[in-house]
Amino acid sequence: MRALTDLTAEQQEAVANTRGIVASLHAELPRNGLVVWTAGNVSQRVPGTDLFVIKPSGVSYDELAPDVMVVCELDGTKINDGTAAHLQPSSDTAAHAYVYRHMPEVGGVVHTHSPYATAWAAVGEPVPCTLTMMADEFGGPVPIGPFALIGDDSIGRGIVETLRDSRSPAVLMQNHGPFTIGKDARAAVKAAVMVEEVARTTFLARQLGTPIPMDQADIDRLYDRYQNVYGQHADDDEQES
Repeated sequence: MRALTDLTAEQQEAVANTRGIVASLHAELPRNGLVVWTAGNVSQRVPGTDLFVIKPSGVSYDELAPDVMVVCELDGTKINDGTAAHLQPSSDTAAHAYVYRHMPEVGGVVHTHSPYATAWAAVGEPVPCTLTMMADEFGGPVPIGPFALIGDDSIGRGIVETLRDSRSPAVLMQNHGPFTIGKDARAAVKAAVMVEEVARTTFLARQLGTPIPMDQADIDRLYDRYQNVYGQHADDDEQES
């Protein structure tokens, strides 16, 4: 088994930093009502390595300190890092690993069982893009991925097949729940929070009537503005105020 001590000092520091980030971001899942008990998980690539950090399986959120985060190779194999040597990684590790191997632009992956998004997954229906917030964040509907069993990389294959050609950072795996991706774990956590919000709002809209479809050209304009203009950017000082 590969060991943490096999890494350079710089790589070991990157692992330590990533464990801290992943541990702290897990707190956002219960805080935003996205998980119950020990369900759900966050992972992030370790910069400068072929490793990622993920939550241990079946451990309470109250116990998720940096030193219990599990370090894995991109094939899902756990490495021996001493502090978490007795812990097994999340049961979704194979899915996360598959995404990292096949989508090199992805730096973070999140899985939850948030109730409204999971309800859409249970009926196998995409969340339609009927809100400007959805156009901003997802660039269209939130797609449904195929049914897949936990345990191997079947879920990961479904995630990649569904999201590879989609602007959405979220997929609702049929009969399972949402998985989200991002440039890092923080971005993937944001996507997990946002997909639950739009799933809830769209559900409520359907209780009132039929949500009004948005024109694709408007969706495209909103998505481009939000992704490229909204917020703070490194070159803002070069733009007109």
